[in-house]
Amino acid sequence: MNEFNFDVEKAYKLITNKLETWVEQMIEMLPNLALAILVVVLFYLLARLVKRLGLKLFSKFSSNISLNHLVANIFYITVITIGTFVALDILKLEKTVTSLLAGVGVVGLALGFAFQDTAANFVSGIFLAMRAPINTGDIVEIGSVKGVVQKINLRATEIETFQGTLVVIPNKDVFQNPIFNYTHNGRRRVDLECGISYGDDLEKVRKVSLSAIEKVEGVSKERPVVFHYSGFGDSSINFTIKAWVIGHQKQGEFLDVQSEMVIALKKAFDENDITIPFPIRTLDFGIKGGEKLSAMLTDTSKGKS
Repeated sequence: MNEFNFDVEKAYKLITNKLETWVEQMIEMLPNLALAILVVVLFYLLARLVKRLGLKLFSKFSSNISLNHLVANIFYITVITIGTFVALDILKLEKTVTSLLAGVGVVGLALGFAFQDTAANFVSGIFLAMRAPINTGDIVEIGSVKGVVQKINLRATEIETFQGTLVVIPNKDVFQNPIFNYTHNGRRRVDLECGISYGDDLEKVRKVSLSAIEKVEGVSKERPVVFHYSGFGDSSINFTIKAWVIGHQKQGEFLDVQSEMVIALKKAFDENDITIPFPIRTLDFGIKGGEKLSAMLTDTSKGKS
């Protein structure tokens, strides 16, 4: 019994000593603890201020709301993280700080391998937002996709084709492929190809064509319409007429102007007796070719008789 009492008293003293040690350490740490709490509060207020200022600053350089909030949140988290490490250092928890840094490094490395494509799309989205080669409403061609940009976020870009199909393209592919932006300059050019008969006057064709196209509504008056003969075809002399279209940013409006150009050119040719020839094909008869159809018909009729 005495032995049991001795063990209880020994355990009681051990626990009491431990508690007293902890209390003493806590009392000694109170100034540092108060300072650490103050540092955390100050860094929290500083982080909110930096986030607000960063959001206001980046809004002046970028119209991408997602990017602006992302950058502001990165600043916020960075300031909070620095404040946390400073507070831990004040509490003399250097080993904890080292462990946290090592843990963050390992987690970051693991996430980097696991989400390579996501990270690539994310970074590409940031670069696209900063460079702004395309904006919502632009008519663009990226790879094999052509249409109107509907939405740009940090992961993907959404384009609605002229057939009404919504295509979501990862920002990595947008960033790595050539981007044809038909809206950026505020003007587009129609390259209209046609052919006229070998019997027509080429100078007359040039004058009639230029006059007809220049009168089409929507064709730029500031930039001249260009006419070039391109070569000799099987049944026609071919040419290309190039005209700039101004103020028609929508695809439908652009196609309307192109259609009016075709109508005006055909009408002008009809009025001036200029011929757009049908394709002509020369047919050879006989085993080796070179024989006329009449000769073949004659030989066939003789064979029957």
